[in-house]
Amino acid sequence: MEKQLTLNGLDFSPEENLSRYLQSIKKFPLLSFDEEYSLALKYQSTKDKEIAYKLITSHLRLVVKVVVKYRGYGLPIGEMISEGNIGLMYAIDKFEPEKGFRFSTYALWWIKASIQKYILNSWSLVKLGTTAAQKKLFFNLRKIKNKLNLIDDRELSQNVLTDIAKSLDVSVQDVSDMNMRLKSHDGSLNAIIDSDSDGATEWMDFISDSKPSQEECLAHAEIMKYRKQMFYKALYVLNKREKDILFKRRLYEKTITLDDLSKTYNISKERVRQIELNSIKKITKAIELMQ
Repeated sequence: MEKQLTLNGLDFSPEENLSRYLQSIKKFPLLSFDEEYSLALKYQSTKDKEIAYKLITSHLRLVVKVVVKYRGYGLPIGEMISEGNIGLMYAIDKFEPEKGFRFSTYALWWIKASIQKYILNSWSLVKLGTTAAQKKLFFNLRKIKNKLNLIDDRELSQNVLTDIAKSLDVSVQDVSDMNMRLKSHDGSLNAIIDSDSDGATEWMDFISDSKPSQEECLAHAEIMKYRKQMFYKALYVLNKREKDILFKRRLYEKTITLDDLSKTYNISKERVRQIELNSIKKITKAIELMQ
């Protein structure tokens, strides 16, 4: 059944004309952090469709970039994009901008989850297996092969099969069978998806560099800054001795040993360890209460 995903006249279901859809989403501008934050706050309180439209359209290219990574599963690209867009829309309603994260960082998980659910359903879990380990194999085998530079159609050696099976907690036969199935669906990044007077557009055009983008680096920095702020705010729950032990055991560049701290405070090494772990629990609970 074709999905009807529309907002303010824009069709988010690209099954009918994929190339036209991919060209049309290029015109939507990306949002700065301040613009995104302001819009997200407004949407959180108003649920205004105009605001949702701006947030969604600025991230449609993100969905396509995620989908390209799953192109080898032999499923219609347009349908996977539609599923990713569903995840994007769901993320809009769940996003909490006051926590300090970029929306793209948050939405990425919903987009992937929606696409993976569609892929698993389409490939039939009866054949793939239903255990968590088998699902992990399904989505990680190609990634592992790329890391090992095994991107051609040759058979995997027995040693490689054994190593992969062990790392993913599945049988060697499971790895071999899955490899055969996935090989038959590998797609080319140079496949033409659109051709016009300005030249041909390939899937490669929608893939970012393997290095973190400027937006991803900024999002990571913002997340780390937020976590650091939350950590230091939560320190009020610790007394002087607990702070000292926690910092010397976990935060100093050169860790102070349990033995040295036990002598400093005239307590047993086990007691120092208990204080260290209890301090972490206190900090964690305090941060949870602040969120």
